[in-house]
Amino acid sequence: MLQFSFFSYSSFCIFFFFLIVTPQVKPSIATAFSVDIINQTCKICAEESTFFSYSLCLASLQTIPVSHAANLQGLALIAMELALENATNTVSSIEKLLRSGGFDPFALACLKDCFKLYSDSVVTLIDATGAFLTGQYVSANVWLSAVMEATSTCEEGFTEKEGEVSPLTKENYNLFQLCDIALCIIHLLSLAVHS
Repeated sequence: MLQFSFFSYSSFCIFFFFLIVTPQVKPSIATAFSVDIINQTCKICAEESTFFSYSLCLASLQTIPVSHAANLQGLALIAMELALENATNTVSSIEKLLRSGGFDPFALACLKDCFKLYSDSVVTLIDATGAFLTGQYVSANVWLSAVMEATSTCEEGFTEKEGEVSPLTKENYNLFQLCDIALCIIHLLSLAVHS
């Protein structure tokens, strides 16, 4: 129920956001502009951090149709929406893994920890998105950083036993990167506000 109601709210927010802040331009110009702003944004962010994935940033943002009419605020919101989708899907994946029963007690304990971390991350990402939409960039940054920390904690839990391999490495990496995209864009927006 929470997932459905949030995504309905979220879709409305995106529609409303773009209706208000996106200039009306010809589709061909908008597409060229959006590809350039996505490319430039991902490039700037990649130059600022050794952990930032330029290719994941570009691929993630360009595959969302609404990004072709987005400004920086829109791109940050898209990154947060993608992060929320990732976290929600990972909660479902972990539930399936837990039901499968194919794990030793150590891995099972790690999965249960990750389930809790990801469940909390879904709520945290909803809070981060709400904070961003109301211009509370500092709060959004804190919550996005908390989700990034959760992905690291989930991944590191499996490394405490030699030879144990995390079944969530890809999910942890992707969620970390999506939050990093949003964080970087919010940072760029903050610089623009204070300049």
